[in-house]
Amino acid sequence: MRWIAAIVLLFAAGMAQAQEIQVPAPAAAPAARVDSPNEIDKLKQSCGAFTFKAVPDCVEELFTGQPVHIAVGSIAPQNGFAAGLAYIKDKNTENWRINWDLDAVASNNASWRAGAYLQFVHSGQALIGHHLGSQNVKPNWTELPEHPVLGLYAQAISLNKLTYFGLGPLTTEAGRSFYGMREVIVGGNGIKPIYEPLKISLYGEVNGRFVALRPSTGQLSPSIEQLYTEATAPGLTNQPGTLQFGEGLRMTPVLADAIVRLNYSVAYQQYVAPSSMFSFQRLTVDLGHTFALYSKTTRVVAPRTGNGPDECWLNSAEKNPECPKAFTRNAEGSVGFRVFSALSMTPGGNVVPFYFDPTLGGSDINGNASLASYQDYRFRAPDVLLLRESFEHSIAGLPLGVMVMADEGKVALTRGGLGSSPWEHSFSVGLTLRAGGFPEVYLLFSWGGNEGTHTIANVNTSLLGGGTRPSLY
Repeated sequence: MRWIAAIVLLFAAGMAQAQEIQVPAPAAAPAARVDSPNEIDKLKQSCGAFTFKAVPDCVEELFTGQPVHIAVGSIAPQNGFAAGLAYIKDKNTENWRINWDLDAVASNNASWRAGAYLQFVHSGQALIGHHLGSQNVKPNWTELPEHPVLGLYAQAISLNKLTYFGLGPLTTEAGRSFYGMREVIVGGNGIKPIYEPLKISLYGEVNGRFVALRPSTGQLSPSIEQLYTEATAPGLTNQPGTLQFGEGLRMTPVLADAIVRLNYSVAYQQYVAPSSMFSFQRLTVDLGHTFALYSKTTRVVAPRTGNGPDECWLNSAEKNPECPKAFTRNAEGSVGFRVFSALSMTPGGNVVPFYFDPTLGGSDINGNASLASYQDYRFRAPDVLLLRESFEHSIAGLPLGVMVMADEGKVALTRGGLGSSPWEHSFSVGLTLRAGGFPEVYLLFSWGGNEGTHTIANVNTSLLGGGTRPSLY
């Protein structure tokens, strides 16, 4: 919490000071940065002067620079704030840009994550024509073309503190238990644009998932094996290796003069665990709707498929891509509505292992907030449904914003059970920080459920605009 508060204050102080100084001539600032590609020279240039004026550039170089920068993030709910190093490298060929991304972080409760991510971005596209606009201003992500992308990755994560309350909508706080988990994911994915006007792409993935559970002792509640058995926590005693396939369709059009922005995805996944009862399929539908209050200045902050998680480049297919600058005076605001559903299908006699079930409450294992007034991982089941309404607006031209959010959600043990499951509600207010390519930071205070209030402070595990890491379930 103190780390996050310090980061927010550091950026706010630096941005406030930046508004008071005169903007330098356009030709002077970029020249020094481009002429010295050495990382040490960049650090000297950005961080050599210990003044408030230098804070934004210094922080930007430390946390987004290349080839090496500091990697930070909230590794997973209840497992603390993690820090480490990231190394990124790129290579250009005639038709492809190849991006390497390696990172390793550890948190204050001895949890850790290490990964290697390789992106092949097809850059052999027709050149974008010239058009009228402001000099030296990069286009918004909505104006950039989609590119075919092939990705390979290997990631290992070890988490020492996760909670399990049981399965289904009728669990209670008294059923809380703790466990630890290690998961290794080795796989690859591919994205192929098929219709540029509506930004429609086909998606496919293949992953090998290897999970190992362990007790978590010394917590405020018992370790999981003291309260649950294989019958009440499927997969507790045996975690077979799982081969997971996935196919899907994505659509991210920007319509009505950039006022309406859709983020639709439909995915069908198959989890194959040989010689066990843990093979199943899952259908996921995620329909995001954003209505920009300022169509020309409100940015798109969705992940970019051509980037690794430690890359924030606006267009990963460019020969010399750049991250967006941290400071902006533009007013930004949006109203959002999202529908998310995950439905699981199991052959006769099979079950979904509990560690692959989606969760609602607080934040899930990937760090996504939902029903935030409840404890993390509070409701867990093979089938979930979530509705969200949100409003966000920038504060005084800073990269700080205020957010208001309402969630309604339910979980069920069967697809048909979603109809009779009770709706749970949660309301949240908070602050967001989106500065250049620095990881998104948010602080939420939530209430509205029947189990009290909950405060969540989170630093995203990827740079803003960086690619997503493979899901842990």
